[in-house]
Amino acid sequence: MFSRVFRPSVAGIENSGYVCNACKRHQSSYRRTRKALRVKPDPSFLPSTTETSDHIIFNPPSSAPNVYHTPLKFLPPTDPRRKFHKLASAASSSTASGVLSPVSTASAQSQAPPVRPQYQKKYHLTQAQVDEIRTLRAQDPKQWTRTRLAEKFECSQFFVSLCCSAPEVKAEQDKALEDIKRKWGRKKTDAREARQERKKLWGREA
Repeated sequence: MFSRVFRPSVAGIENSGYVCNACKRHQSSYRRTRKALRVKPDPSFLPSTTETSDHIIFNPPSSAPNVYHTPLKFLPPTDPRRKFHKLASAASSSTASGVLSPVSTASAQSQAPPVRPQYQKKYHLTQAQVDEIRTLRAQDPKQWTRTRLAEKFECSQFFVSLCCSAPEVKAEQDKALEDIKRKWGRKKTDAREARQERKKLWGREA
């Protein structure tokens, strides 16, 4: 480190080569920098001049237009979506008046069909069929799984699990899971334990 005697002086002419001229800051460059950073806020974020008290500002971001929100004037005369526009306008008018008209009921029924068929609950199994489910499950649980029993008797897998259980199958699955856990490293083990601790806090109040 240079002593005070050997340090190059900025004011000295003979030592001007040691100073970077591009690094110098003058009053004009400082003023331009502050002026560039002095950006005015958007008018929607400024305090309202008409409201006397605080209020919520709703300023949503811009988004891409939705294909389902095509205006009526842009639809061809033969477009089937014109019917839905009329039903929606009639339903909104009836909802605003507080009376549900048949038109609003028709609009609710004229929605698009579901992607998959709706599941209807059935209460058709007798006690003999329940006993047969338990017998098949006890004889060969690997062949008669819950999925196959549910398909055979046209019921849900949850109902099959309520009727019977397979402790030996569960024991094999637990043993396979323990073998997998033994191969885990320290990081993965700590992460899984932390996940279990977080799950315990789900049911508690904040």
